[in-house]
Amino acid sequence: AVCCLRPVSDLPTPSPPSPPPPANPRSPSSLHSNPCLQLPAMFCPNLFSIVLCCCAPDWGVLDLLELLRSWMTLTMLFAWVDFARSTRCFGGSLLIMMSRPATRNKNKRHRPEDEADIRSEILRRIHSAGGITEDDIERLYNLRKTICQGCRVNTRENPNCFCGLIPPPNGSRKCGLWQKMSEIVSSLGPDPSKDLRDSQDSPAGLTNLGATCYANSILQFLYMNRAFRESIFSVEPDVLKQQPVLDQLARLFAQLCASKMAFVDSAPFIKALELDNGVQQDSHEFLTLLLSLLERCLSHSEVHTAKTVVQDLFRGSMSHVTRCSKCGQDSEASSKLEDFYELELNIKGLKSLDDSLADYLSVEALDGDNQYYCESCGIRVDATRCIKLCALPPVLNFQLKRCVFLQKTTTKKKITSTFSFPQVLDMRQRLAQPSDSQLVYDLSAVLVHKGTAVNSGHYVAHIKDELTGHWWEFDDEQVSSLGHHPFGEGSSSADRMPEKGAAVNSSCTEGAISVFTDNHVNPEQLRSPSVDRHVVTYSSTDAYMLMYNIRHSNPGGDKSSVYSADCMETKDDVVRPNVSTSLPSHLSEVIEELNASYLVACENYNEKKGRELNTITERREEVRSVLSEAPVLSFEGPSFWISTDWLRQWADTVAPPILDNSSIKCLHGKVPVLKVGSMKQLSSEAWTRLYSKYGGGPCLQNSDYCIDCLLDVARETVSANSYRDTRASMKELADAALAGKGLDGSLYYVSRTWLQQWVRRKISDYPCEADAEPTALITCPHGQLMPEQAAGAKRVLIPEVLWLFLYESASLLVAQGKEDDHSTKPEVHLNCPTFPSDAEACPECSIELTEVACLEDTLREVKLKQRQNHEKLALGKSLPLSFDSKYYLLPTSWLSKWRNYVNTSGKNISSSVKPESLDAVIDSLLCGKHSRLLDRPHSLTSKRGMIFQKTPATDGLAIITENDWKIFCEEWHGRQEKGIVAEIRFRDSLECNAHGSRQEQPITEDQMCDVADDQLGGRELFIDTSPEEFICLLKRRRISSELRVDVFLSSKSA
Repeated sequence: AVCCLRPVSDLPTPSPPSPPPPANPRSPSSLHSNPCLQLPAMFCPNLFSIVLCCCAPDWGVLDLLELLRSWMTLTMLFAWVDFARSTRCFGGSLLIMMSRPATRNKNKRHRPEDEADIRSEILRRIHSAGGITEDDIERLYNLRKTICQGCRVNTRENPNCFCGLIPPPNGSRKCGLWQKMSEIVSSLGPDPSKDLRDSQDSPAGLTNLGATCYANSILQFLYMNRAFRESIFSVEPDVLKQQPVLDQLARLFAQLCASKMAFVDSAPFIKALELDNGVQQDSHEFLTLLLSLLERCLSHSEVHTAKTVVQDLFRGSMSHVTRCSKCGQDSEASSKLEDFYELELNIKGLKSLDDSLADYLSVEALDGDNQYYCESCGIRVDATRCIKLCALPPVLNFQLKRCVFLQKTTTKKKITSTFSFPQVLDMRQRLAQPSDSQLVYDLSAVLVHKGTAVNSGHYVAHIKDELTGHWWEFDDEQVSSLGHHPFGEGSSSADRMPEKGAAVNSSCTEGAISVFTDNHVNPEQLRSPSVDRHVVTYSSTDAYMLMYNIRHSNPGGDKSSVYSADCMETKDDVVRPNVSTSLPSHLSEVIEELNASYLVACENYNEKKGRELNTITERREEVRSVLSEAPVLSFEGPSFWISTDWLRQWADTVAPPILDNSSIKCLHGKVPVLKVGSMKQLSSEAWTRLYSKYGGGPCLQNSDYCIDCLLDVARETVSANSYRDTRASMKELADAALAGKGLDGSLYYVSRTWLQQWVRRKISDYPCEADAEPTALITCPHGQLMPEQAAGAKRVLIPEVLWLFLYESASLLVAQGKEDDHSTKPEVHLNCPTFPSDAEACPECSIELTEVACLEDTLREVKLKQRQNHEKLALGKSLPLSFDSKYYLLPTSWLSKWRNYVNTSGKNISSSVKPESLDAVIDSLLCGKHSRLLDRPHSLTSKRGMIFQKTPATDGLAIITENDWKIFCEEWHGRQEKGIVAEIRFRDSLECNAHGSRQEQPITEDQMCDVADDQLGGRELFIDTSPEEFICLLKRRRISSELRVDVFLSSKSA
């Protein structure tokens, strides 16, 4: 249909239909020469009219839309829609559809039921005609199906559909060839080049082995001390071989110095120390123990700087001075000097390092109960005690005591209050004796404990480079730059506090430089009150240890030299490169080997990554290229069949296997029709590329269809359709038989249960294994009809036609099982006896059932009589006890078994376990040597003036009445004289405890009525038995106790 635009004045008058259009109906000239239908002049002259013309039936919608898009405007389209609706104009072919395109049905598939019906009809025709046409082959093998485009999944029924074998251009899959590139790269393992150190100027980190952050922070602090590091490097190789810990420390420092990796493995050093890497420890304790160990190991060195490096850097001296307030003399111990490697400072209630130092050096009064015994005075007198610092080390460590012990809860708690400390610390005023040395310290490291718990958390070290003044944060493997601030540039942890008469000015002003550029300190300038100074202080809530390095101007002789970070010259805020430390030859060789192996690993990984990515890219291009050539565009030339399973595997794996078409080949070497859903039709070009590269086979062309298999399938289809139709009609007869209807003519017995299951089963094309035994459940062991009273022998009568169908189905199953020698299923045997409606039940089975029924009836009467004789015992009710009655004892286990036996009824009446005879039970309760009880009865309790035996939690002896005992003896073959007699009594508990004897007295009813529950006025209820149980019971307990002692001693010795 074509819509042409013409002025209204040019519209011709209506005329009869013209002759057929020219041979080429799509030519432009034919658009105006087909006046099959023209519109009346109903529009104004200034507008265009819409003329609807007929077209050839083979015109496509795309042709129409192309013309409409170029010739019509949207307004005219709407006008034509209104006009067409009002006039209902039609002509020739379908003229035009202005409604919305039917894209919803673009990819709509045919229903499988419809295709199955068409296929079944073709196979029926082939079976009836006995011949196969080319059209049948094309339709059964789906050769003429259109090439599918845009399906979401691959269509099994269309051999020309290659959709869904690969994802969309921007898509991916979870595994295989089309996995994301990032996931493919990650599957190669970790990239060692990511661990490459940025530069030799940046420090390296240490691996955390689980909970070794405390050790990593201390090791980084020791390494960043240049004097300590160089001393470790100077130790002789022979000494390192003799000291494993020292050797691993030297190797660790060498790797931190010259390794190309961004972090170093600390496992060898931790293993040498024999530390548990899963247990968190205190960093302060670790530093103390490590320095002590290194001091002993370094004492074997002949290098002077290395031998005493621990003492030279970290050791100071102090004295504990105790002075008598009466005579003014110091104690003898006051003159003794003690070494220290760190100062432990209290911070509870204190805000700054100055306050903690003042508290540490404060004078303590010894008075009252804490008076001091003065040897000079010879009496206990008031005194004072304090700590005096005698000598300070070059590296001054402060341990901030953030962990306090709570006596109320006996737990430790961390103090998280803010604590401030200066950047520059003047310790001259802290010494006991004035010193000419310049005891000015610069902050060099801060050890931070993150977390609120004492026994957990994380340690991080903030350390300053001695040469550059640059601060670094060491967080295990991660090392971050902090600039010239210990907590990072722009951190709020720094405050500048103006103070008069401050000891040090850390700024780079000329006045500050003048204070520290000489070898001595100008006392007048320091003490001048007219000069205002600024002291840089930092504050933290997690600072745990503070390390200060002494400041030396070192013009000619000091070993260590520490410079202020704020006075370092920088250019464009870039830190100057660190001067590399030279390594000794024995350590340099080790590092060179490690670096070489690391670089080789990086190169190998990059090569492996490149090969893998190139392989993936080439495979993806190959798959896309082959699939683009796979559709068969012309059905005249040859094409080839290929297995869909192999094609999927080839399109989704990096290294596909050889081409395998064996799964789609029949026994005759051709392509069976049943494999149409498991194969695809490839073009000659695509097949040639795959076959030449992957080999395999076999090669199956589109003409290699198997006629023999096709005829067999046609025969089986007709047979299956016949069986399905017959079974559907037989199912109706079975439903009627189960309902008791349609029972005319000859009738036969089958199992009701089997028939019900047969009716519920889904109708299939062939009989299944469950159809083989319709009468197996109603056949007795003698091969005859089982009586209906037997368990599971319910039967039903069915018509003869239904019975013949069932019998033939069972016979067919047996015949197929014998013919199929290659079947993996178990062999089916015909077990289908025929039982007409007049068949009699097996006489032997009937007699057996009658006898069993009589025995069960007798047993049922016996159990009923026993339940009536022992009503309370059968129900398990508590038995109220009196004081003038005679009772007997029986095991609770026997009573429980008897209760289960007499209460079992119904079909399981003969399957319950029968309890033992009473004589055997009583004999098992008595000691064979002393004829005494081996167990005791359960204790008693009183409720509301009545006595009951407590409900037993374990096995024991239960009380029964004398009448129950007599009846039990008659029922379960017991002798009354062998019974264990029991009587209810009470004894005075006070007399029993005082004299150790049992004062037995009977209890009267009046006494029980006056006593509250579980209280008998100081009297204790008990059961007096005959024979008694005490002697053998005590003996058995003693033996068991001796056995437990022997077991305990043997296990203890083991």
